[in-house]
Amino acid sequence: MDKEKIEAMRAGGRILGQLLADLKGYVEPGMSEKEIDAWVRKEVIKRGATVAYDELEEKFPGAICISTNEELVHGAPSDYVLEDGDKVSFDMVIGYDGYYTDAAFTMLVGKGGSAAVKKMISVTESALYEGIEQVKPGAHLGDIGAAVEKTLRQGKLGVIENYVGHFIGKKMHMSPDVPNYGKKGHGYILKPGDTLCIEPMSSLGKPANHIAEDGSGWTVVMNDGSFGCHFEHTILVTEDGYEILTLPFLK
Repeated sequence: MDKEKIEAMRAGGRILGQLLADLKGYVEPGMSEKEIDAWVRKEVIKRGATVAYDELEEKFPGAICISTNEELVHGAPSDYVLEDGDKVSFDMVIGYDGYYTDAAFTMLVGKGGSAAVKKMISVTESALYEGIEQVKPGAHLGDIGAAVEKTLRQGKLGVIENYVGHFIGKKMHMSPDVPNYGKKGHGYILKPGDTLCIEPMSSLGKPANHIAEDGSGWTVVMNDGSFGCHFEHTILVTEDGYEILTLPFLK
């Protein structure tokens, strides 16, 4: 395994994991998405990392994706002010020592939120860890996708198929893709040293989605107006299993 890559991604993953854990405690009703984005940008720099989205050819208008309520992923930070009970997903990539790490989580703002949304968040996070549990040398990407899909369908959630996970390292997005669906025993075979992002996405309604006409060219919303959900970790394939690089997380 590439020791330089692994050490850099471990260090970057710890920074990202802690930043997201701190973000979860920071967010509260009355904050605007742009206010949160500004805080994130400041924290990334303060912690010695770089804002990866600034490096995209098609530049993203923010340091972090903030997807609220019917928004699924890639939400461009707006002037919207978060309200108690809003569902919000945060997704970000940072650079550290020449390598990238990527993670996401979904939460409810304040103390509100319906039972259905709370269940969606819980089931989707469980799907992430069911997928992670499949990771080991010799496992297939289809093993991961099948585990994620099974958990989401058992939870009666829509399974998003047109946005998927990916490998990561010197670049933010690398091949092969890591779908949230699949068949056991099919697809790329994992080997020690691989680093990949598993990121289940779900919906309370039908999974169809589209890019919103908000002028950003980025924000993805659910066609039927239902809420979407997203969780993600960066994972290292070890000699005998896996290591979650983007911890601490959601503490």
